[in-house]
Amino acid sequence: MQIDLNGAGPAAGGLIKDTTTQTFMADVIEASKDVPVLVDFWAPWCGPCKQLTPVLEKVVRDARGAVKLVKMNIDEYPEIAGQMGVQSIPAVFAFKNGRPVDGFMGAQGETQIRAFIQKLAGPVENPVEDMLAAGDEALGAGDVNGAAQAYSTVLQEEQENLHAIGGLIRCMVKAGDLERARQTLSIVPAGKEGDTHIAGALAELELAEMAGKLDDLADLEAAIVTDPNNHQARFDMALALNARGKREAAAQELIEIVRRNRAWNEEAARVQLLKFFDAWGPMDEATVAGRRALSSVLFS
Repeated sequence: MQIDLNGAGPAAGGLIKDTTTQTFMADVIEASKDVPVLVDFWAPWCGPCKQLTPVLEKVVRDARGAVKLVKMNIDEYPEIAGQMGVQSIPAVFAFKNGRPVDGFMGAQGETQIRAFIQKLAGPVENPVEDMLAAGDEALGAGDVNGAAQAYSTVLQEEQENLHAIGGLIRCMVKAGDLERARQTLSIVPAGKEGDTHIAGALAELELAEMAGKLDDLADLEAAIVTDPNNHQARFDMALALNARGKREAAAQELIEIVRRNRAWNEEAARVQLLKFFDAWGPMDEATVAGRRALSSVLFS
């Protein structure tokens, strides 16, 4: 199956800008008569400013025009901050209808900033989250192309969105394009390989690669009947069952290996079962049941 990645929309722009003493009136006072404007007073030497500003920018972009962000370097332009009595930074003031109406001092988390903007501008739709949800729903329903379109649209807005990257990799795995799926791993930001969306997609890719090298189910079944302690055959059977969507049965084969010989092949069955859980997701019914069954074997 060929995944069509065309049709994603362009990124939004014009919501964030720097201002000066001379342009403050137009950038903030006049602009706030149309849409609320956040003013971020900062300086290059301010550590908390470096933490706050990227979060502010992200939340403002997510708000898609409900508010704008204007940044003012108080080292270069101290007059406005002085007039407003700013004594410490970062300091953020919200302007509406030409007047300051609210604000906060110090670095804030994304949740707090979203709540601040919602208080200022009312409920804000988040198209990125909506698009991610649409992608997840499409993928769950087997609409690989629809899911890929949704994730690709998100990545045009947020190139490092891990949820979207992981989702796109899963689409390629389900489409059988394993080579392209592995190539897509290269866009994962450094240090983010352990993110749940990426780890789950990688686990699914590795399972698909391994499944392609397995014997037929009938041969594996015959090997296990002949020797119930043929753990390699049972291990391969678990991979083959998972590749066919039989998650509960796959988990049971691995749990049976753990029950018979937990230490086999450096606990390969338990380790593989955890990879299944990563690939399936923590709330999948097979994951929940598998964890419960594994616990009963390990701690009985």
